[in-house]
Amino acid sequence: MSLLTGPRMYYSLLGPFGVVLGAKSRFLRRSIQIGVEIAGIRHPVHLRLRTADVWLCRQILLERQYDSRLLIWPQVIVDAGANIGLASIFYANKYPEAKIIAIEPEPSNYEMLRKNVASYPNVFPIQAALWSKKTKLSGVPFVSRHHMYQVREDLGTDEGCCSGTSGLSLQDLMTEFEIQQIDILKVDIEGSETEVFQGSPTWIQHVGVIAIETHDWMRSGCSEIVCAAATEFELKWQHGETTYFARTGKALGNQTESEPVVPPSDVLGPSATSKYPMKIIQVI
Repeated sequence: MSLLTGPRMYYSLLGPFGVVLGAKSRFLRRSIQIGVEIAGIRHPVHLRLRTADVWLCRQILLERQYDSRLLIWPQVIVDAGANIGLASIFYANKYPEAKIIAIEPEPSNYEMLRKNVASYPNVFPIQAALWSKKTKLSGVPFVSRHHMYQVREDLGTDEGCCSGTSGLSLQDLMTEFEIQQIDILKVDIEGSETEVFQGSPTWIQHVGVIAIETHDWMRSGCSEIVCAAATEFELKWQHGETTYFARTGKALGNQTESEPVVPPSDVLGPSATSKYPMKIIQVI
């Protein structure tokens, strides 16, 4: 993030105080943690300055990256590559009755995930990486320490890797949580979609909707592998960087401009109390 891009974004989202805190974080060369209140979100969201957290929060909770023309009211959602829990927070506010399983391997992201979903009893965080089987993996930052974190097998002795990350398959997850059907599978796992989707996985017949961001620029061929695995899904469309696959009856089609299904007003969070989209209520 450039010297000008960061302050401009912080000002537009957090106001002058956010710019001051961002400058302090840059000067101290460490992240400063803040709690923010966002209209429509029931509980405060915790973010780390000097990371990608604020940008991701804008993308997911303000621009509503995962809002699309779904016709379903899901009972089970899996958030694979949950990062600090922003997509889980979005789903927990939109679908408050759904069971949401949030999977994140990177330790510091996982701690923020736990903090962010602590007030949502329907969100279950798991520190692991989605993979083709239950195994031990190693992780390594790809672009930044927190934003993009890749996992691979047999890298435990490589410099810069974090050994001891648990990998598990969706079938393992369904067995552990006694799940028969996954209504929404959100996937943003930095290239590991290759391992998860290759080989015609049997679990895919139990998934209603897939919302996935593929990473061909990180690992060539990801999109082809995902598309080959999702051939039985009749509907496919794009919403920003997210590709959707859905079975007939799960979505209204490929026109994303129409109004999405929304929850009753009594489950929505606070109304806007600040001229800025994110109101800082806590600094750590």
